[in-house]
Amino acid sequence: MNRLKKILVFLTRPRFLLCFGLAWMLTNGWAYLFVLLGPALHLPFLTTVGGGHLALLWLPFTPEKILTVAIAVRLLKLLFPEDRETLRQLLDLSVKA
Repeated sequence: MNRLKKILVFLTRPRFLLCFGLAWMLTNGWAYLFVLLGPALHLPFLTTVGGGHLALLWLPFTPEKILTVAIAVRLLKLLFPEDRETLRQLLDLSVKA
């Protein structure tokens, strides 16, 4: 239970949440925007491309969340290298894994 608590504390840190949001926009968010903006702007290719990407994301066993978390961790290291506490927690979790 202690390990689960450490993971939850790490995942809910504000800087990690910011990086996760950016990573989510890189992996998924653009597709949702395309699906919403395509009909509004009368651009069918936006709807088609966004819908195609979302269809792939909703397939079973798509490693999208793993990729999103990996990108978020990388962004955390790039954007906040001075955040020693979050990076220490990440190192502690990776050593225990």
